[in-house]
Amino acid sequence: MFRHQKELQYEVKVEKSDPMLAKHIQEVLGGQFGEMTVMMQYLFQGFNCRGEEKYRDLLMDIGTEEIGHVEMLCSLISQLLDNASPEDQEKAAQDPEMAAIMGGVNPQHLIMSGLGAAPTNSNGVPWNGAYIVASGNLLADMRSNLHAESQGRLQVSRLYHMTQDEGVRSVFRNMLARDRYHQYQWLAAIEELETQNGIIVPSSFPGEDEKEAQSEAYKLFNLSEGEESSKGPWATGTAQDGSGEFEYISDPVPKGQQPKHKIPSPKLHHDLPVLK
Repeated sequence: MFRHQKELQYEVKVEKSDPMLAKHIQEVLGGQFGEMTVMMQYLFQGFNCRGEEKYRDLLMDIGTEEIGHVEMLCSLISQLLDNASPEDQEKAAQDPEMAAIMGGVNPQHLIMSGLGAAPTNSNGVPWNGAYIVASGNLLADMRSNLHAESQGRLQVSRLYHMTQDEGVRSVFRNMLARDRYHQYQWLAAIEELETQNGIIVPSSFPGEDEKEAQSEAYKLFNLSEGEESSKGPWATGTAQDGSGEFEYISDPVPKGQQPKHKIPSPKLHHDLPVLK
């Protein structure tokens, strides 16, 4: 059960309107790595979580916090759009100073959402449920969560330098701090799960079924010009789980056959010549 509390998780109070910045902030709201994505990702992982209760509670804790972040960003965008109007767009075309502020208005903020935030990215592309990952494998999901938080924090960091508005920057600093913790927490969960089950996903795949191809699990094929990749820790030494030794193959030789496909029925109208 969820219950809405009227106070925002963190104070949102901008110094002045800035519709162009509002448009940019839409990316960290409704973009691929925005707050809507991590909110839905953590909640769906939590809703579907099986096993130890602590993992479900962790996912629900952070997923619920992300609902608050979505609300904060919506408030931030709305404040940045205060006083924007279609008339301002016309003035912007005549006044260079106003154009710098109003010229970047997202038309959808005026037409579709009435000076409010929208579930879209900075180009107006609608948020997509395909952005979220909820596979049912905890380690795979936690790694995806770490990736999402890394990308989200990166984007907020870039937005931070796009404004001098101290009210906006204060919100961003809070988000950066929370995203730092979320990276710590997912790393901690990943480390615990790796200790329990191993680092390869899925760890439950039968070893006997993989045995025939096991030697291929440690080889780096040199498929680019030069041999610079041979200098990394992925090319020599023992695999992280101690199961084998890495090997650098400087001149890999294909092991498969040349594919030869049968000519399909003429009813498919392929118009291919039939070889005799």
